[in-house]
Amino acid sequence: MKGEDKKLEKATFAGGCFWCMEPPFEKLNGVVEVIAGYIGGEKEEPTYKEVSSGTTGHYEAIQIIYEPEKISYEELLDVFWKQIDPTDAGSSFVDRGQQYGSAIFYHDDKQRRLAELLKEKLGKSGVFKKPIATKIVEFKIFYKAEDYHQDYYKKNPLRYKFYRSRSGRDQFLNEVWRDKKDNELKKKLTPLQHDVTQKKGTEPPFKTSIGKTKKRVYMLILSLTSRCLSPLINLILAQAGQVLQDRLSLTI
Repeated sequence: MKGEDKKLEKATFAGGCFWCMEPPFEKLNGVVEVIAGYIGGEKEEPTYKEVSSGTTGHYEAIQIIYEPEKISYEELLDVFWKQIDPTDAGSSFVDRGQQYGSAIFYHDDKQRRLAELLKEKLGKSGVFKKPIATKIVEFKIFYKAEDYHQDYYKKNPLRYKFYRSRSGRDQFLNEVWRDKKDNELKKKLTPLQHDVTQKKGTEPPFKTSIGKTKKRVYMLILSLTSRCLSPLINLILAQAGQVLQDRLSLTI
């Protein structure tokens, strides 16, 4: 196996429907595998039907196998926070019940400290008005979900897109993180730059450094055009004059 000589670590997160939690992590460089499964309950080898009923105490969760030399646990946590509503105490979006709640299951003390630190940092950031409710829990046993749940978004793309579009997840995430990104851009860009790049505004001619450059280019083009066209225009006028003279001579 190619990964045998590589140092691999695990991260385990619950963020509601595990179908929706797999894609964001699978595309990350350094992530080897993402597994959908169940964690947190007492029943051994639970089934999807049992977990979704809310009677086993398990969460739908994902386990991420990653290379710490390529991607850090802190980076994984950053992606995790941006997939969930961490203020929802017991559910996630359209899916209601403890089994769809959000939680971080730490595998060692380092992961616990980082999870607590970033949770506190997120709470103080002002991104969310409500307190962060995501639980931080010690990892115990993770049960892999049935095969048809693994990479569900690849196996059943139409059903997945239909479910996700109606779950409320993307609508919430776009509203929260788009506004945050927009505020960060406003700090880096001038009002005009922000309007042009983010709101499809138009730039007044020759008002900015870009406009000045455009003006110089326009002037250069006009100059070159006039130089090239002048001989041609003179030739055309000369020919036209000769034709006119010839026609006049025929009428006399």
